[in-house]
Amino acid sequence: MGKSQISLSPILFLFSLIVFIDSVTCSCPINFGYVQTFPWDTHSCNKDPIDKGCCQTLISLFGLGLAQHLKETSMFYLPNTDSSSSCLSNFQSKLDAMSFPRSLVSECLGNSTRYVVNRTSCAGITTTQDWVEKAGAETLLDSSCKGDLTGLTRCSLCLDAGMKVNAQLVSLDKNATKCFQYAVLYAAGIVNEFGPEDVRTAACILALPLASSKSRNSSSKDNLYKWLFGSLGACMGFLFAMGLIVLYRMRDKRKKQKALHEEYVTGVKARVLPNTGAKWFSLAELEQATKGFPQRNMIGQGGYGVVYRGILSDGTVVAIKQILNLDTKGDDEFVNEVEIISKIKHKNLLSLRGCCVTSDPSRGKRRYLVYDFMPNGSLNDHLFDKKPLSWPQRKNIILDVAKGLAYLHYGIKPAIYHRDIKATNILLDSEMRARLADFGMAKQSMEGQSHLTTRVAGTYGYLAPEYALYGQLTEKSDVYSFGIVILEIMSGRRVLDTTNSSTLLITDWAWTRVKSGNVGEIFDETIREGGPRGVMERFVFVGILCAHVMVALRPTISDALKMLEGDIDIPKIPDRPLPLSHESFRSSLWYSASMSERSRACSSISSV
Repeated sequence: MGKSQISLSPILFLFSLIVFIDSVTCSCPINFGYVQTFPWDTHSCNKDPIDKGCCQTLISLFGLGLAQHLKETSMFYLPNTDSSSSCLSNFQSKLDAMSFPRSLVSECLGNSTRYVVNRTSCAGITTTQDWVEKAGAETLLDSSCKGDLTGLTRCSLCLDAGMKVNAQLVSLDKNATKCFQYAVLYAAGIVNEFGPEDVRTAACILALPLASSKSRNSSSKDNLYKWLFGSLGACMGFLFAMGLIVLYRMRDKRKKQKALHEEYVTGVKARVLPNTGAKWFSLAELEQATKGFPQRNMIGQGGYGVVYRGILSDGTVVAIKQILNLDTKGDDEFVNEVEIISKIKHKNLLSLRGCCVTSDPSRGKRRYLVYDFMPNGSLNDHLFDKKPLSWPQRKNIILDVAKGLAYLHYGIKPAIYHRDIKATNILLDSEMRARLADFGMAKQSMEGQSHLTTRVAGTYGYLAPEYALYGQLTEKSDVYSFGIVILEIMSGRRVLDTTNSSTLLITDWAWTRVKSGNVGEIFDETIREGGPRGVMERFVFVGILCAHVMVALRPTISDALKMLEGDIDIPKIPDRPLPLSHESFRSSLWYSASMSERSRACSSISSV
């Protein structure tokens, strides 16, 4: 018998310990004694049916206990569902003792899970330590919600600070639902030194309506106070009404502005073909990828916009181009590039990962294009910024560009004319292989026809004469620009030499050396001994042929590629009808002239 008693004692002890722990865990950690002693306005809750203001009053009253709980435990909400249920039950019992006509908690405060701590409620915040890590040790609440908050000015400053801190936290977690409540509890329980049970703190921060104080003064003083408060109430009512009108007008203005911005974004998206496959990034994704578009992440800048290096959430390194031109022309180029480049997939063409269009009243319209990142920059960087290329690298780059162009002209239907082939638009990947980029000016052909356009696009020096002069766009226009690029790569010279008193086009310079039999002078000094002379000469001849003044004498890009690879012979290069520098000079004048000036000049073209 004694042994049985001894063996049962530990079991009884453990059972009693479990019951004790369970009772502690499930008990409410908040003392709601203040419900019966705090001077809150009970008037709206004495009605049946319940006044709408009653529920808001009870939520604020319960929030007073939560704020005190935060002050004592550093926890914003209750630890579990059991303790939350216990607190709601205790809160109801205090209200029952005040003889309210019905159960108020179930109708106004909702279920018990509403007040249980949850990391998904607000940016992962559950304790004051989390708050400091997310919102910062010093927020606007710390400077605006201290001291006596009596008076509209002080209280409004505190409320405004709460709204701003809420916006800050929501920006960290777009799914946050309780950040403003957290800000209120933090201001009442932690920031304000008087504490949440002080009437000044409760009335302002927790918005808890207070009961009117009972005056024991004489009837004359009572009437005077009534008159004063009545007048003050009338003034405040007038000011409140005026404030509502102003707020309504401001809100209406913001709605109209928002509608205009949304209309812009929707309009741009609608112009992009729905089956392009381009991903629409949010601005938040791009800001996260670039760490807010700082200058240190800028990798390129030009008239078209700015390019930043970024890392997407999956670890992919990308180049993000922000288009700065915000007029209709800029929208046209943006839509054009998204539509065209989304259709093409080729190893020698830069891939488009996606795009972003956004607009808001504070920062206006913005457009972004997201590409694969090219770690070795542009061909221009290596040719002209003292990053020398070897002969094999130059050869591969020329062939890569030719293959990319051949795909644009023959690999898809209808064909695409790039219209802006130049060294800055040829990018190099980690293996120094070339990819043709920037399709903002590209144009799809009308199959079997050439284009005549009054808007000539491209870069001076790279423009084919017939395109610059007459607006006639064909595949041979791209071939001309490609020929210029070949000569730049082979010689290391820019398309235009402005060191002399007269501007000299690279084709003039190269042609004079070919005619005199000194082709070797065209080669960049760094590659003259770097490869077989015959092959390098072949590349120069193809470049001169592609950049010939006469359209009919230029090869197609397909034939040019075969010549470069040695699959077909290069025909004898015909003489040039005019010094190309003269032609180039006329082109520049023609390109910059107005339409009326062009019509007057037509009669004099043949005499130049």
